[in-house]
Amino acid sequence: MPDDLGVTVASSTDYDAPRCSTSEDTETESLDAIKTARAEAQSPIVDLDEADIGEIELPGADLSGEELTMPVIPKQADEFTCTSCFLVQHRSRVASRPGEPAVCADCT
Repeated sequence: MPDDLGVTVASSTDYDAPRCSTSEDTETESLDAIKTARAEAQSPIVDLDEADIGEIELPGADLSGEELTMPVIPKQADEFTCTSCFLVQHRSRVASRPGEPAVCADCT
């Protein structure tokens, strides 16, 4: 709404006020109908196409016949292995002092 100077002033919104629905049918819905609709929306049942069923891999599946698709690169001269999490990190991530076991910045 413009004031006397022609400047539009934004109205404030009360975010603590209860929200009202604009549709009239939500006011007349019973609690059971709402619970049923919510349960159907959160159902763990998933519709799968028959073509998708062959692509699903279950946890613990036998992967012994799979081939490694990424090359394994040995630890470089500017990297270290954290003695706490055992991840290979760049030397700039060392948080321990010289003479102490190498620990990364995440594990300190």
